[in-house]
Amino acid sequence: MRAAMRVEALKLTHSLVGLIATLAVVAGMLALLGGITAGVAGGNPELVAKAGPAGTLNWDGLLAGAAQITAVASILGFGIVLAWMFGREFTEGTVTGLFALPVSRTRIALAKLTVYALWATVVSVALTAGVLVLGLTLAYGPPSSQTWGALGRVLVLALLSAGIAVPVAWVATFSRSLLAAVGCTVALVVIAEVGALAGAGGWMPLAAPALWAMSGGTAVTSTQLALALAVPGAFSALVCASWSRLQLDR
Repeated sequence: MRAAMRVEALKLTHSLVGLIATLAVVAGMLALLGGITAGVAGGNPELVAKAGPAGTLNWDGLLAGAAQITAVASILGFGIVLAWMFGREFTEGTVTGLFALPVSRTRIALAKLTVYALWATVVSVALTAGVLVLGLTLAYGPPSSQTWGALGRVLVLALLSAGIAVPVAWVATFSRSLLAAVGCTVALVVIAEVGALAGAGGWMPLAAPALWAMSGGTAVTSTQLALALAVPGAFSALVCASWSRLQLDR
């Protein structure tokens, strides 16, 4: 298992996809957040109106914007990495070589999921730390207890977003297609947005984490949030089961 994890970690850390996804989730989201802040500071009325709670130049506005951006962009970034980690084995034909390894395919799938979880955790922490540094750079002052709580919700939102992206790994395995997995990533974002607009967000695991973070933890109950935690567990089990039954003739 450790050997499989080392191999998967090397694949991810030495890949262009891993590098670009890390930069996109962390640097890209911080740049977008900084751009919104600059637009609000410039007095752009349209931007201020569209930004909503994020249209104020203080910690509350910054963290509201961070939650809004993280809710969408993190699922896309995490999903693309999962699509690559699992889909590339079929697209590039490297899955054939995995059958010759002295490691069960279930353990290989588990190693991929574990490396992904560790990477997503590092990225989530880096993103949250970046938001903190950005706020201090903008001279918003020392964070209050409420600010720390909001920062914590951004971190949890990013981690939960990494979890609800796990279905992408199963789609990549079931379809044996990198393109289908990327399509699943986009579909997850669309479903979450539609669910939130339809008013079912609290009971929709894909939308609940975003609503929870953006409402300060008031719009979603602990039971509803727990449903989001069930998504990575259920689909991780499906992924491992699917990999245990992989056949070369399909």
